This record gives sequence, C-alpha cells and structure tokens, in this order.
Amino acid sequence: MGRHREFDVEQVLDAVLCVFWRKGYEGASYADLTEAAGVERPALYAAFGNKEALFRRALTRYYERYMDFVPVALALPTAREVAAHILYGSVELNTRFPNHTGCLGINGAMAASDEAEPVRQALIQVRAEGEALLRERFERAKDQGDLPTTARPDALAAFVMAVVHGMAVQAKAGFGREMLCAVADQALATWPIGRSTVPETGRAGPSGAAPC
Repeated sequence: MGRHREFDVEQVLDAVLCVFWRKGYEGASYADLTEAAGVERPALYAAFGNKEALFRRALTRYYERYMDFVPVALALPTAREVAAHILYGSVELNTRFPNHTGCLGINGAMAASDEAEPVRQALIQVRAEGEALLRERFERAKDQGDLPTTARPDALAAFVMAVVHGMAVQAKAGFGREMLCAVADQALATWPIGRSTVPETGRAGPSGAAPC
C-alpha cells in the first residue's frame, strides 16, 4: 500500500505557479519551489514529476484560471471589441498581483538555456495557438464586413499578440496599469473598421469591469 500523501496537491500547484510566474522557469530554483510548496523535493516530484512537468502543470492551470477572458473576448460581436477585451484583460492580469507582475508564459520563456528548450518550445506553441484563434476570429469578421476588405487578419492577430507580449514585459519591468492602459488605447486608436458595424459595449476588461 502506498504512503498517504500529506499535502493538498491543488494548494501546492498554486504555490509553485506563483513562483514560476514571478521568477520564470529557469529563475525558479528547486529550493524556491519546495519552500513555497512547503513540501520536500522527493514528495514534490513524486506527485508532479520533474521540474519541467511541474511547470507544464502550472502553465495549464494558469491558462484555465487566469486567461479565461480570452474565450470571452472571442465571442464578442466585433473584431475591435475582441482586441480591446484581450488588451485590457491582459493589462488587468499583468498588474493584478504586485508580487508576480507580467505574464507567466512570457516570464517563463525569458533567458531560457539549451536545457530549457522543450519548455520554450511549449510556450511558443501555446502562443501560436492563441494567435491562430485570433486570426480565425478576424477572418470571420472580415467575411462579415466588420473589417475592411483590405484588412489582413493574420497581421492583426500578430499585432494584438505583439502588443500583449510587450505589455507583459513592461509590467514585469515596473510599468503601472495607467501607462499600460494608455498603450492599449494607442493600439486601438487606428483599428480598421469595415462597412458593417454593430454597437460596441465600450472599453472593458474581464467580467465587464473597465481596468483603466
């Protein structure tokens, strides 16, 4: 009979997620992870696997728990509202926690060594999947006349992702919510509008709350 596990797996996962969020994948040492989890290293890795497996579990939890504003955004009626909800939602998340600002996915990929290449590739894949969802949404918007015929959905999706990633780096560097919201405002100032438009709900972050 196996030994009874004496810790809450969900609480431990939340604790190590915060460490990875604050320090990145390579910046988070084994000592950091075990101290935050309150669990000895053998027990930690018996439950989750090695550091890479632990990070992947934390990343999945991060997207499920903190990035839920993205599917909400994709369901909004106009392409501009989609972009706005993602941009302002990102600002809110990047600045929500003073002790771990920025984005777990971006922080996790910073200064990755050769040994961390699988993690870097996993993060690249996650971001590529997100960009693909945006591109598909903007393609539908173009077909519906919400975007002009000259619009490039692939470029718009890449643009939104580039701004989101840049704001995450700026948040990690100490930029506050007011400045990041100004960046989002600027990014939306020249958003292309098609011949067919519907009333927008205004600037709003997750749950409809304006973060700026």
